[in-house]
Amino acid sequence: MMIHSMGAEMTTLIHSAAAARRASPSRGLARLFDALALRRSRQSLASLDDHILADIGLTREQAMAEADRAAWDATPSWRR
Repeated sequence: MMIHSMGAEMTTLIHSAAAARRASPSRGLARLFDALALRRSRQSLASLDDHILADIGLTREQAMAEADRAAWDATPSWRR
């Protein structure tokens, strides 16, 4: 049940960031929304239980390392 609710939250975050990019005339504002969505995503990852992290193939240390990354330290898939 927890996994399902996290999936819905992540989907909402992704759709919100995409909608902001389409609606915003400013690229800077879109990047801000992307950074905020990435931050929320990383916070959600850090809050997962160890057994759920194990289910997705991550250790607590890997999850915390990702959560501690700066908002501008995004993987290429998050950059547009």
